[in-house]
Amino acid sequence: MPNPAALPLPVLILLFLVAAAIILAAGSRLAGAADKLADATGLGEAMTGAIIMGAITSLPGIVTSVAAAAQNHPELAVSNAMGGIAAQTAFLVIADFAYRRANLEHAAVSLANLVDGAALIGLIALVLLAASGPEVSILGVHPVTPFLFAAYLFSKDVALKARKYPMWKAAQTTETRYDRPDDDHGKHSIVRLSAEVAFLGLITAVAGFAVAQTGIGLIETAGWQESLVGAVFTALATSTPELVTTIAAVRRGALQLAVGGILGGNTFDVLFAGAADAAYREGSIYHAMGADTVFLSVLAVVMTTILLMGLLRRQPHGFANIGFESFAVLLFYLGGLLVIAI
Repeated sequence: MPNPAALPLPVLILLFLVAAAIILAAGSRLAGAADKLADATGLGEAMTGAIIMGAITSLPGIVTSVAAAAQNHPELAVSNAMGGIAAQTAFLVIADFAYRRANLEHAAVSLANLVDGAALIGLIALVLLAASGPEVSILGVHPVTPFLFAAYLFSKDVALKARKYPMWKAAQTTETRYDRPDDDHGKHSIVRLSAEVAFLGLITAVAGFAVAQTGIGLIETAGWQESLVGAVFTALATSTPELVTTIAAVRRGALQLAVGGILGGNTFDVLFAGAADAAYREGSIYHAMGADTVFLSVLAVVMTTILLMGLLRRQPHGFANIGFESFAVLLFYLGGLLVIAI
């Protein structure tokens, strides 16, 4: 791809929209393949959403953050990660509207999703801890970075064990939707489904790189603020697969897959910061974070906390058939974007 700064602004915007459309098209097929893979492997909707779908749909975002960090745009790299987490959490509000039988957080019962939500808060806290601590690097990498990846893997191990050996169960109601394999789950080839998911992941990764390059071009050509581009433009564009797959999963009745894809994808998205730290050669990327990016990080923590409260409270119905947490999450998200914009 040519130097993005050398391209006219209308061309940059067009390329950005084309790359976002490619991500949208590839993401629209992921939910069906992931749901079938969850049944074929026996991994379950929540864990498949958290580990497989969450990682695959996050590929555009991690490519964007790493490419931005390698090209000396640390604010864009980290704000893309934190802005993506906030946007994807807000996507559950849209999914809640799409599921009309009950509040989505009431119907989608999963201990693994609760573990992922708690882990997400802890992972973001590690990023903020690094940013507020001494500015140190070992071979160009902050000591928190490898710990961040280790903590992510540990959280997945805890979630897997919680699914296999649950120590508590949520109350069952007429609107509770448990994860039950489809009747034809044995007919699907794991190899074929895995190949389909991998192919879609490759497409989204390439499109994600294009989003990163055009985002950098918008910063250098139009002079737009890095945190604003990361929090709004690249974050929303690279988060498109999560929105598409979440809505598709809800329409298929795979509610745990929908919530797990968001929370699991968000925990994976925190790793963008760690990967970007390794790609950033000017020192600790955490200490290159500006006030807006720190604000986005705290906003993501608040939104996740509200979502966890909704998953624990399990309000059956609310105004407009969505729970209190959906209104609160949407309010905080829109308010946060307004603060960043001004």
